[in-house]
Formats: sequence, C-alpha cells, structure tokens
Amino acid sequence: MKRILLMVFRNILRVIPMWIKLCYMAAHPDKYTDEEHNKLFKYIVERANIGGNVTIKAYGQENIPKENGFMFFPNHQGMYDVLAIIDSCPNPLSVVYKIELKDVPFIKQIASCMKAFFIDRDDVRQSMKVIVAVADEVKKGRNYLIFPEGTRSKNGNNVGEFKGGSFKAATKTKCPIVPVALIDSFKPFDTNTTKPVDVQVHYLKPLYYEEYKDMKTNEIAEEVRRRIVEVIEKNKVD
Repeated sequence: MKRILLMVFRNILRVIPMWIKLCYMAAHPDKYTDEEHNKLFKYIVERANIGGNVTIKAYGQENIPKENGFMFFPNHQGMYDVLAIIDSCPNPLSVVYKIELKDVPFIKQIASCMKAFFIDRDDVRQSMKVIVAVADEVKKGRNYLIFPEGTRSKNGNNVGEFKGGSFKAATKTKCPIVPVALIDSFKPFDTNTTKPVDVQVHYLKPLYYEEYKDMKTNEIAEEVRRRIVEVIEKNKVD
C-alpha cells in the first residue's frame, strides 16, 4: 500500500487525466485499436514504476513469437505481475482474471480495454465457456495470459502447482505456449516498503504444437512449471 500511495503522490498531476482517459477508453473499447490501448497501459505502468521506485528487467523477449495468436503462462506472485508483463512485452495482450477481480477499480477498466475474461474456477460450465471464448480470440490473433496456479502463491519466489485445465485453451487452438518466469514481482505491492526494487521478467522459449501435441494438459502444466522453476532458481537474488 505504501508504494501505491507513493506512485500516486509522485504522479499526482497525471493521475486524474490518465484515469479519465482510461475510463473513456474502457467505455468505448471498440473506438481504439489494441495498439492504442497498449500504448496507454505502457505509459501508465512506466509512470507508476518511476514514481514507485520499481525497475523492470526483462530477458528473452526474442523468444516471444513474431506472429500474434499465442498464450503466456507465468507464475503468479502478486498484484504487480500483469503490470510487469505489460511493461516488458512488445505485443498487445489480454488476460484471464479470476472472477473475484471483476469489479475492482482499475482492473475493471483495463479488462474492458483489453477484452479480458473473468473465470470462476468453481463453476465448471462458466470456466468452459471462458476457455472456448479465449480459444476463439487466440485463433483471431489475440494474445492471452493465464496464470496456471489460479491464484498468487503468496510465497515469494516459490512456485505453486500448475493446473492442467489452464492449458485447454492453448491445446484447442494449437497455439504457441510461452512460459514466463517472474522473479521478485511480489515485492512492489505485497511488501510494506518503498525501497527501490528490481523485478525480473524472463520470457522462455515457447512450446509449439508439435512439441506438446501428444502430451496431456497436466503433463504440459508440469513441463511449463519445471522450466519456470529452473529459471527462477538460477536467477533469484537471495
């Protein structure tokens, strides 16, 4: 909370204009291109990072597929995760959020702009509808991000279990699966400090359909998790 307040205070003259613009774009999402939405998101995150003493260190951006229509699968550390990926990813993307965040200010507006989906993992029918909808959007060339842990680990750089069901949309579309390793992404918003912090975002080599076509979704989940854990263990700062 301290860092969020610092971000707002140091950008006090920009907050209201940015909020008004974000709300307008969220109310009229089809008036703007994905690139225009993404440009605003990146500007907001850039100003927040500067104000909040956060530095994003991105690695492996060359591993992001050149053609759109792929899916990111990162570990989930905290509220800052999506912002770190928006800041470091050159491509517009959308997110599958948990249903509990549907009416949270800022997330609600961002979700509207990027045509995000909200999934209720306790409702099998609703979850399947979301998976089908995401698959349809990926086929059209939109990029999506899903947290296969389902919820943030709340355990620092330790990674929780990856759920196989999170990968169903990818297998339906036969799209590239891009593992993303987040390191220290919990520190900006989930620690009570305003000291400078570095957040690492590692884009790993994607799994293409030919590589995972004979794997079950739980096997894909295990392999993606294994690759992410390997990178975190190698690069985390104790």
